[in-house]
Amino acid sequence: MTTKRRDGLILVVALAAVMWVVEIIDRLDHGGLDRHGIQPRSLDGLQGVVAAPFLHASWSHLEGNTVPFVVLGAVIALGGLARVAAVTVIVVVVGGLGTWLIAPGHTVTIGASGAVFGYAAYLIGLGVATRRLLDFAIGVLVLVVYGTTLWLSLVPTTGVSWQAHVCGAIGGLVAVWIQGRNAAARRPVGPRDPLVI
Repeated sequence: MTTKRRDGLILVVALAAVMWVVEIIDRLDHGGLDRHGIQPRSLDGLQGVVAAPFLHASWSHLEGNTVPFVVLGAVIALGGLARVAAVTVIVVVVGGLGTWLIAPGHTVTIGASGAVFGYAAYLIGLGVATRRLLDFAIGVLVLVVYGTTLWLSLVPTTGVSWQAHVCGAIGGLVAVWIQGRNAAARRPVGPRDPLVI
C-alpha cells in the first residue's frame, strides 16, 4: 500500500474517531452540542456546515453513519489522501450549505449521513464520468449495496433530513465534476486532440 493511500485511510478513520469522541462529550453534556448543527438561513447556523457531520442524536444514529462513512470513505481513500480530503471538503461544504438553504426553518440538522450520501454519489458518478471498468464496477456495487437505502432515505420522514441527503449527494457529484475539470486542465492537449473552447 502506498503512503498516499495509507494516509487517506488514516484520515477517514480519524474523522470517524472524532465523531465518536464528540458523541462521548455530547452525552456527558446531555446532548448540548447538538444545538451547533445546521440551523437553516441563520448566520449563527452556518457553523453547523462544518460541525454537523460530527454531531449525532444518539449512539444508534452514530453507529448507522459510521459503517458506511468508513467503508465508502476507504474506497475513495484508495485514490490517495488528496482525493479523499478534497471529496470530503466539497461534500461537507456543498451539502451543508445546500441544507442550510433548503431545510425547514426552526430545525437543527446533525449527522454524517449527508457525507455518506456524498461519498456514495461520488463513487457512482465517478464510474459514469471516467468510464474506467474499475470505477464503473465500484459505482455499480455501491448502487447495488446502498441503492435501496439511498432511495428510501429521500422519502420525507419525521426527524430525518432528506435535504441533507439530497444536498450531500449533489456535493458528491460536484466533487466528480471539479476533479474532472482539474484533471482535464492538467492534461496537455495532443496534436490529435480537439481544442475545446
